Amino acid sequence: MTRQSASGPEPQVPERLSRRNFLFCSAVVAVGIASAEALAQAPARAAGMPVSVKDTGVVFIDPQNDVLSPAGRAWGATGASVTENRTVENMERIFKAAKERGYDVFISPHYFFPTDKGWKFNGPLETDEARGDVFRRSGQLTLEGFKNSGADWLDRFKPYIDDGKTVVASPHKVFGPQTNDLVLQLRKRGISRIILGGMLANMCVESHLRELLEQGFEVAVVKDAVAGPRHPEWGDGYQAALINYRYLAHMVPSTDEVLDLMRRGAG
Repeated sequence: MTRQSASGPEPQVPERLSRRNFLFCSAVVAVGIASAEALAQAPARAAGMPVSVKDTGVVFIDPQNDVLSPAGRAWGATGASVTENRTVENMERIFKAAKERGYDVFISPHYFFPTDKGWKFNGPLETDEARGDVFRRSGQLTLEGFKNSGADWLDRFKPYIDDGKTVVASPHKVFGPQTNDLVLQLRKRGISRIILGGMLANMCVESHLRELLEQGFEVAVVKDAVAGPRHPEWGDGYQAALINYRYLAHMVPSTDEVLDLMRRGAG
């Protein structure tokens, strides 16, 4: 049978087909509800990246005086962002949680040795770093003058870094981990997922993010455990980094959010 409409006969949908559609839709709804419940009950998942003490490590880039301390050589460029984000406080909260809950912690530091003065060319930020002796050390095989220097860790981070368990990678020489052994250290410990923070947001942190992604890791960048430089001509490095993090990282949580994930992932 057909029904008449203004445009002509309208086919009547067979009851059997309607019932099938109804059952199909009901099944889809049921699966959706079950999936939502399963997602809500998942112990440590947000925005697509699970967190587990078994395979997730904390990686901090350049937790050093020159970029994080008011006495540091780069504080004029980084200080406002560090202060606004409470970067130091948030990094310490993550350090503390990692140690309490058994997460491996890795440091990728930035050092310049006297022989690096022999480089024939540099990019703009490298030129500024070289001119200001940022991250300067007296040599590869000596710690003379290192303690409390710009290249040293912040005092409040030292109990976490110097505990004999934190892995300090060899220095990255430009911005990313292509020039140090961070990836090897992660692989050797079965780390496949990374909670990433540190300095500078748009340079070393972003460079680490990009390379770690290329190396097959899942990466969460903690948006308030980083900070960036501000330059009158180059712009706000932190805001530039946030845009790219959102395009690239598996998630961009706050410190509060990542601490909750770490707590549940250690259960």
